[in-house]
Amino acid sequence: MSKKINKIAQYGTRFERIIGNDIQNIEIKFIKVYDFLPELAMHFGTYIAKKSFVRQTATANGIENGISFHFYNLFEDSSQTSDKRKIKKINETPHVRVFPVAISQKILFTKNTQVTHLSVAVSADYLKSFLREEAKHFQFLFDSSNNFLIEEIMTDDILRTVNDIVKQDEPSTLKSFHYKIKAMELLFYLFQSLSKREESVHQKLSESDIKSIYKVRDKMISSLDKPNSISTLKKLAGMNELKMRKIFTQVFGMRIYEYYQHFRMKEAARLLRDEKLSVSEAGYQMGFENLSHFTRVFEKHIGKKPKKYSGEFE
Repeated sequence: MSKKINKIAQYGTRFERIIGNDIQNIEIKFIKVYDFLPELAMHFGTYIAKKSFVRQTATANGIENGISFHFYNLFEDSSQTSDKRKIKKINETPHVRVFPVAISQKILFTKNTQVTHLSVAVSADYLKSFLREEAKHFQFLFDSSNNFLIEEIMTDDILRTVNDIVKQDEPSTLKSFHYKIKAMELLFYLFQSLSKREESVHQKLSESDIKSIYKVRDKMISSLDKPNSISTLKKLAGMNELKMRKIFTQVFGMRIYEYYQHFRMKEAARLLRDEKLSVSEAGYQMGFENLSHFTRVFEKHIGKKPKKYSGEFE
């Protein structure tokens, strides 16, 4: 236990600067912070909310014109809590949110909920020096007047890299060099994923726009066995269909129905892998009546036929 306390004390001051006054609302289970200012900063860890509250993200001190990359629910923290509370883990697919450092975001913490995340803040100029001629494909990230927010689903390469960062022992030498390279490796895989997005005109988003489009997303993935009608979704969003579709694609990088199908197949893969359902059972639970159709959609989104995929976990 004393070793854990020492670890927290070692990084506590810098983390308190990041989290601000909200430090009193959370219990830190695990935290590490690496500063490579003025170009880059990274921190990762696990926290438990002592109470329900809304946190406003703060500007990353020391990084001018920066971009924040917040990776959520990417790793498991198996350490035990010191009390008998029933700690809930957030049941969300691993994802990353990208937004300007200078623009605060609201994050909801629910009492006795465990949150795991890794954050990287990087100077836009430093990032452009790596992207070079490819930077033009991500111009919306570098427009300092743009109030953008995008969310990306994690690839296996990103998940593997995060586990390399979080779970491997610190190297005995060149520690800072190691973590800086790993942070850039993580961004490399993220930008590979972002480069596959449909090109779209990025418009400024209000807080109301962001809140509304997440309501649409949450409604969609709450009933994966049956798609919601567009009329239901646009009524929920409180905007016309064209605006809803444009903002959805801008934030999530996929059209509405494509995003729904992707999450549907992610859940089907989980049923095959973790629940050990047969291919026909998984397809039926996801609302498919035609097994051939289910197989085609699954292969498109997962990259393998469901029978071959489930066979890897027998």
